[in-house]
Amino acid sequence: MHLKRRKYVKNWSHTPDEKRFHGVAFIGNKPINLNNIQYLEFEAMYWRKMNAIHNWFVENVQDGKDDCGNYFVQREQIEKLLLTIEHVLQNKDDASKLLETKAGCFFGSTEIDDWYFDQLVETRIRLQDELNNNPDDEFYYESSW
Repeated sequence: MHLKRRKYVKNWSHTPDEKRFHGVAFIGNKPINLNNIQYLEFEAMYWRKMNAIHNWFVENVQDGKDDCGNYFVQREQIEKLLLTIEHVLQNKDDASKLLETKAGCFFGSTEIDDWYFDQLVETRIRLQDELNNNPDDEFYYESSW
């Protein structure tokens, strides 16, 4: 399960130098023309077997379709997830209602235990950092099994 962050870096002729994408990149020994790059993609968050988070994305971003697709995630949706996580961390008895686990072939444990809450804490820290430090970037969620 991946939340990816995309940064728009296209160098247009009218882009001022201080906002231009600079760097050097190669594939093998062949240089890449950076003027042909539109986006850079980064891993914002990676989860393994955190089925409650996956279930949240399915229900709140993917319109209930659990199809391993690649889905645009609005910043407001990430903020909603963060509020939900914060509520669950402060009211652990609400976990099964607000961040319900989901069974599946590769989904891991459905127990709401210390590991579950540790994953929520890590998710909260990482997602808040991503939102704070990347205000203009886009986010996409994708799962695979």
